[in-house]
Amino acid sequence: MEPRRRDTRSEGLSPSGSATGRAIVLGPYMRRPAGRRSTPTIEHGERAPAARLEEAVGLALAIDLDVVQAGIVPLNEIRPATYIGSGKVDEIAGLAKSLEAGIVVCDCALSPVQQRNLEKAWNAKVLDRTGLILEIFGRRARTKEGSLQVELAHLTYQRSRLVRSWTHLERQRGGFGFLGGPGESQLEIDRRLIEERIARIEAELEKVKKRRKLHRDSRARVPYPVAALVGYTNAGKSTLFNRLTRASVMEADMLFATLDPTLRAVQLPSGMKIILSDTVGFISDLPTMLVAAFRATLEEVIEADVILHVRDVSHEDTQAQSHDVEEVLRALGIDADDEDRLIEVWNKIDRLDGDGRTRLQNLAERQPRVRRPVLVSAVTGEGTEALVAAIEERLGRRRVVLDLVLDPADGAGVSWLHRHTEVMEKSLGDDGKLAMTVRVDPDKAGVVRAKFTALPAH
Repeated sequence: MEPRRRDTRSEGLSPSGSATGRAIVLGPYMRRPAGRRSTPTIEHGERAPAARLEEAVGLALAIDLDVVQAGIVPLNEIRPATYIGSGKVDEIAGLAKSLEAGIVVCDCALSPVQQRNLEKAWNAKVLDRTGLILEIFGRRARTKEGSLQVELAHLTYQRSRLVRSWTHLERQRGGFGFLGGPGESQLEIDRRLIEERIARIEAELEKVKKRRKLHRDSRARVPYPVAALVGYTNAGKSTLFNRLTRASVMEADMLFATLDPTLRAVQLPSGMKIILSDTVGFISDLPTMLVAAFRATLEEVIEADVILHVRDVSHEDTQAQSHDVEEVLRALGIDADDEDRLIEVWNKIDRLDGDGRTRLQNLAERQPRVRRPVLVSAVTGEGTEALVAAIEERLGRRRVVLDLVLDPADGAGVSWLHRHTEVMEKSLGDDGKLAMTVRVDPDKAGVVRAKFTALPAH
């Protein structure tokens, strides 16, 4: 096992509290083909093994594991029984015993048989990447809705683990009397109980979806556009959310610090009000069961008028992280190339030196104007004014501009327009009529035209 040099920055990922166990973190990654770049950049999306391992260590620290050793295990092929080779299995068994590690975290997806075989060989609890992420989500959930979604993901994961995971579950129970049938196996009972609980949770989540839809419908009656923050976990979404809304949502330098969504109203310089939504962070190899379980929460993103894709440009794997976020968006049915909805926000520029900033600014300037990213620092506030202007411009691009004529005495009508539309211009004409230019969502344009006299479109 190739050892990992200790990086003190990772210590900041661990929340305060006592450790839950001594752990070894393994990165069993396939060897890089000859001639492949070894160092990724913002223009190239390759994920460096060292960065992948660092992320896995961060995930382990996020549940207060005491990481006593971490290292990369290069693989030429994946073994069906143990994922890694027998020599490495024996080496890690000795390491776990000497370090008194009761948990081994494997940054990969293990089958139930592989997990069982490794636990026997190492005499320790084995967690794969999916199980580790589920553990984090279980700790982070605070609301009833979040807890339901996490439990659904856990049960879906456990259901797949029942097959051949534990041989004692396959023993048969006898029926009444001497001639009773074989009865129902423990495996079948457990599977049936899980299925019943999943059905109950899904019914509860359907109520959550209906309740959220009612909230969205009520917001739709007042034309407040919705801007949703999405991005890789620990990209700085919550810090940026607090900066833009002056709220106090939990922010920390740890993975998955935010799990439950938060919405706040924000007034833009033009006077337009929007709803800003902070969502759970994404991560590479995000289990499909988590995407499905959190769909009720992520519908806030699906319905958003503008999506702010926040990227940590100080991270060496920023391009690969961006690719992972785009894959999750596509899984939700969102076009990641929609220039009218998506704005890329390159965050944490305060961590870059002068040359790094210049390189990023040049790279941003080379992008087409409709897709040009906004460089910001959520910590210092640098660039947030340009971001707000970009949000206004993007919302305006989707809205319809109407020229209206009103009676100056129609104070109620003028007040209605100020409440339900974005008033861009207002002037009194020579004929004594009040001319107003307003901007409104396309689905509200018919209501405005029906209520007021609209001049021909310009």
